[in-house]
Amino acid sequence: MTEFQVTNQTTGRKYSVQPSETILDAILRHGYAVSYSCRNGTCAACKADLVSGRVVYDEYSKSALSDEEAADGAVLLCRAHPRENVEIRAPELSPLFNANIQKLPCRILGLNRLTHDVMEVKLRLPPRTSFHYIAGQYIDIMMRDGRKRGFSIANPPAAENIIVLQVRHVPKGRFTTYVFQSMKIGDIFRFEGPLGTFFLRDDSDQPLIMIAGGTGFAPIHAIIENMAAKNIHRKMHLFWGVRARQDLYHTDKFEAWKRFFGDDFDSTLVLSEPAADDDWHGEAGWVHDAVLRRYPDLTQYEIYASGPPPMIDVIRETFPEYGLDLTNLYYDSFEFSSDTLYPSR
Repeated sequence: MTEFQVTNQTTGRKYSVQPSETILDAILRHGYAVSYSCRNGTCAACKADLVSGRVVYDEYSKSALSDEEAADGAVLLCRAHPRENVEIRAPELSPLFNANIQKLPCRILGLNRLTHDVMEVKLRLPPRTSFHYIAGQYIDIMMRDGRKRGFSIANPPAAENIIVLQVRHVPKGRFTTYVFQSMKIGDIFRFEGPLGTFFLRDDSDQPLIMIAGGTGFAPIHAIIENMAAKNIHRKMHLFWGVRARQDLYHTDKFEAWKRFFGDDFDSTLVLSEPAADDDWHGEAGWVHDAVLRRYPDLTQYEIYASGPPPMIDVIRETFPEYGLDLTNLYYDSFEFSSDTLYPSR
């Protein structure tokens, strides 16, 4: 089959696209990147403008690209296959962004149960392996049947070539059940990465609001730890929403961050369904509502949000009503694939 060419009018760059590739795949293969997250056609992070040309799609969610948006010239780069030469308009990330995606082996170095349904998994890469990522990115665990399972990296880049994941047990989830019931120290598997464009933009000094839902805490944990390691000080307020007190973990980090960042750091824990014996007197309900109660005017803020699709969707839809410029919204949506045995983060 014939290769087609995609031209990005925003940058003038041209990309050859192989028949099996999506437009996003081709851009990444060429060593560049646009904003993207799930790669499953559900989060809308890679939505761009289709200026000319025809594309066909793999399956995707209409919440990410409605029929009306498609008719008006929007395109979902992670699911679109060109069927002729195509022109798009999409902001590209800085050439300094690392788009070198690799497939590498790793070995289980440690397992630490953080809560009743969250396991901290520590991976070690082989000696002398060169794996560079940015705090906030994720990896895809490669299953033997060719399917993939995505997890955000919870630690900042370190010289020891160690990757830490926070894995939530999904009922009937094949991989997460393996993590909780069968995984052993020394087990070996392969992964692909680094992936995603959820990371701190360092060309701004605007105050930050960070919003984590559940294990969406993992990439935000990595970002804040990396800020501390690099002595990056910006005003920030972290909101973390979980269901009940038993779902909280690593809360000692909040105290450590407060000591390090001082008045630049604030935090709010939010329980959506506090248990009767939680004795909870803090914020309750949805985490995004807690943000808006505290910050009814978002015009001066950058938002970094990581968590389940409903949380991300409501932030994208409602926060602009409170003054948020959507160009200042960066998010990582922990999407689930149509095969519930293989949720993607």
